Amino acid sequence: MSGVTLPQAPWRRRARLAALCDALGAAAGDSRFVGGIVRDTLVGIAAHDIDIATRLPPTDVMARLRAAGIKAVPTGIAHGTITAVLPDGPVEVTTLRRDVTTDGRHATIAYTDDWREDAARRDFTINALYADPVSGTVFDYFGGLSDLTARHVRFIGDPLKRIAEDHLRILRFFRFLARFGDAPDADALAACAKRANDLMALSRERIADELLKLLVTDRAPDIAALMITHGIFAPVLPEVTSAKRLGHVTAVEAAAGLAPDPVRRLAALLPDDPALGEQIGARLKLSNAQRKRLISALTPETGAPHALGYRLGIEGARDRLALHLPPTEATVAIAGLREWEVPRLGISGGDLVAMGLSRGPDVARALRQIEDQWVAEGFPDAPRVTAITAEIVAQALRASTSA
Repeated sequence: MSGVTLPQAPWRRRARLAALCDALGAAAGDSRFVGGIVRDTLVGIAAHDIDIATRLPPTDVMARLRAAGIKAVPTGIAHGTITAVLPDGPVEVTTLRRDVTTDGRHATIAYTDDWREDAARRDFTINALYADPVSGTVFDYFGGLSDLTARHVRFIGDPLKRIAEDHLRILRFFRFLARFGDAPDADALAACAKRANDLMALSRERIADELLKLLVTDRAPDIAALMITHGIFAPVLPEVTSAKRLGHVTAVEAAAGLAPDPVRRLAALLPDDPALGEQIGARLKLSNAQRKRLISALTPETGAPHALGYRLGIEGARDRLALHLPPTEATVAIAGLREWEVPRLGISGGDLVAMGLSRGPDVARALRQIEDQWVAEGFPDAPRVTAITAEIVAQALRASTSA
């Protein structure tokens, strides 16, 4: 025991959480809150995802939850994890484990009833904190509380060994350093730099997930610069050679009141090359929507903010403006999009056919000219659209007659 008690927090009053803990034998010491929910609550960060560690085997967990009328889903039963479905969201319940073998990507585990043994297989000391659901007593086996207070992100045990167990811990180190650390732990940093090539063995989905989480942290520019200096990006994203523009984009986001955006920030790390954006989007297996945004963001063309918003959508326009304009100009331009709704032209191809144009290329060409002029004039009202339309249709009719 540490002598520290978990503070009260809104998540501790979630519907049926007490019933879940009771079913899992919390009063008898069989189950404890663990990991991020404990860490974040101790430092006053709003916490959401609840994890419970238990000495009970998965079959007992399933039986107890069903007996208590709590839906139990065997989401990761091969690794001892059962998801309890509560009214305010799921809670993951995992049986205490120890690693039998690891290969840097997957682990073969065995169950245990030893809390310290379970803590020893976790990555960082600040993530190996447990709390009694009844008393709130915090259990700390590796100095995580003092590290949390000192803003020191430290591997449990030998950093090289921990990285060998799971190569993703290299990226996790930098993400947690961005959130909870000050100066990097020298041994951890050296180990991450030494084993950076191990990242190539990971699935690109896992790399992307961890990287995008890192990029939305407040300290992302400084941490990205540190990663570049120590060769962390080189094995999987060698195109990332500077964090300067990332600093620019984060400053613009803050000044413009935008939430940190992972795709925009990823684009900020890359050279302006839409083809490269397409390659990296595919390499990281981003969603189609994310890939399109990355490609568009790396196209170094701006223009009037509303015209960009119409052509690219509001998010796409913000990306271009934040990446390619000076900070003050970008902030003002983005502010101009805040209350703006993308307008509709109000003219269709059928309208042009009714005015005498033949269906086909002539209509498509005229409609595009009308739209281009409407956008160039700053989206004038319906009477002006009618005038623009009449003028362009007349030109098209004259051209077809003379031909």
